[in-house]
Amino acid sequence: MHFRTRAIHVGNDPCPETGAVVRPIHVASTFMQLEAGKWRDFDYSRSGNPTRSSFQETVANLEGGAGGLAFASGMAATHCVTSMLNAGDHILAGSDIYGGTYRLLHHITSRAGIETTLADSTHLDAFAEAIRPNTKLVWIESPGNPRMTITEIAACAEMAHKAGALLGVDSTFATPVLTRPVELGADIVMHSATKYIGGHSDLMGGVLVAASKELYDQLYFVANATGAIMGPFEAFLCARGLKTLELRVREQCRTALQLAEWLVDHPKVACVRYPGLATHPGHAIAARQMEGGFGAMMSFDVDGSFEDAKRVVESTKLFHLAVSLGAVESLIEQPASMSHASYDAADRAKHGITDGMIRLSVGLEAFEDLRDDLAQALAD
Repeated sequence: MHFRTRAIHVGNDPCPETGAVVRPIHVASTFMQLEAGKWRDFDYSRSGNPTRSSFQETVANLEGGAGGLAFASGMAATHCVTSMLNAGDHILAGSDIYGGTYRLLHHITSRAGIETTLADSTHLDAFAEAIRPNTKLVWIESPGNPRMTITEIAACAEMAHKAGALLGVDSTFATPVLTRPVELGADIVMHSATKYIGGHSDLMGGVLVAASKELYDQLYFVANATGAIMGPFEAFLCARGLKTLELRVREQCRTALQLAEWLVDHPKVACVRYPGLATHPGHAIAARQMEGGFGAMMSFDVDGSFEDAKRVVESTKLFHLAVSLGAVESLIEQPASMSHASYDAADRAKHGITDGMIRLSVGLEAFEDLRDDLAQALAD
């Protein structure tokens, strides 16, 4: 079956008790057992919940993985992966990553005696040189956040596996509509379900999909032991979001490309980072590993200072000034002061997060209206 058909039907059979075409939300915290010590499919909602299980089945199917796990947030999902490691292990991460991931790796995971190195994952030879004998996890984002870099997932998978490490991919920007990292050799895929999967700025959630049953079991053990699981109402909303995911993402991609092409010619814009542009350094790789679109995220630099960029993001009317992304509403933000403020100033500069950078999440509004909104903000 095609992607959009599976998104609607896999894990979403009509309720067997009532025939309802939408499965009910199971809010029970615990489930009655028929015999002591002999467990039914569900016993306690931290360990498993019917609503969460249905959503997990759907998203694992869409990613082509062996199993999925849903969490209270994207960071909880990422933390689950790092919690599989031991003191003395090493993580190699791409340098174009979400600010929350940077904070987790440098200020939380480090407390467990796990060291992290950031390196440019778009230059594979140099990236491979950063691998150590104790590297157990390679973590990348493609497209990256906020510089929209494109990393070749299949090559990174080969590199990680050769070193005996797992490859984890934060694929939030791409969604399974455009890129399915498991099909390219990744071991773990992470999504902040708060973003495109939910799609309406009304939930918090995270997802992991494991390529193998063995790895799924290891992740499940950590998730069950630590307990940062997704609630049933959020799981219901995520399952509903998946049903329209492809339609939303395809339309958002079309508008994003139009905006990127318009911004390139704007006299007050110094550069535009969008993998759909032929001038983007990763365009050729993106064309191979992103299916039918290049995403709805982009960043650009104003031809000016930190204060100039700040003025622009504070001047839009349709683009809401807010962190997060992936919803029907278009959002605008300044990474240096918002989503990536957790970076040390030196690391922001080192990894190309400039003071004049602006990040856009393109929603479902009409291109002409979004263009006009940016035009007036840049003109002020």
